[in-house]
Amino acid sequence: MDLQEWASILQNTIEEHDIEDTWSIEFDNTIIPDHPARGWQQYISGAFARFMCSKCKRTWPSKRVLVVFHMRLLEDKGMVKVKRYRQECKKCVQSTMEEPHFKTENIEVLLEKLVVKILVKCYHKDAGENNNPFHLEGRSDGPHEAAHCEACKHGICRQVTTKET
Repeated sequence: MDLQEWASILQNTIEEHDIEDTWSIEFDNTIIPDHPARGWQQYISGAFARFMCSKCKRTWPSKRVLVVFHMRLLEDKGMVKVKRYRQECKKCVQSTMEEPHFKTENIEVLLEKLVVKILVKCYHKDAGENNNPFHLEGRSDGPHEAAHCEACKHGICRQVTTKET
C-alpha cells in the first residue's frame, strides 16, 4: 500500500476539518495495541480490505482487517503511526502473511474516522459521530478465518468493527 496515498488523504482530511497544525503519517509494524508510548493516543478500527496470496495468487476479501493508529500532537506537529494487520492464504501450505490492499474510498473512511478521534483526543473538541460505512467489494459474509489472521494469532483481533481507548 502506498504511504504517499495515505499521507495525501490524511492531509486533505485534516484541512477539511480546519486543523492548522501539520500532521504526518507513517507505517510502523512495531506498534503494540493497547500500549501506546507515553504521550500517545490510540485508535483501533476494523476495516474492509482485500488480500492476494503471493504464492498461488488467490484473492479474498475481509471485513475484519484490524488497523491500529497511535497519534500524538507536540506543539504544532502531529504524528500518526499505523499498523495494518495481515492475513495468510488458507489454501497454501506455509503461506506468508500478506499485506491488506485498501481501496482509496476505504482509506478515506478510515482516515476520516481517525481525524474525528484526533479532534477529540488531541484537541479536546467534540467532532460528532462519523458513521461512514466501508465500501465492501465481493462476497464478505464468510466466516472470519482466525487461524490465518495475524491479529488473532497475537490475541488482539476484535469481534467488533472498532474499539476506542
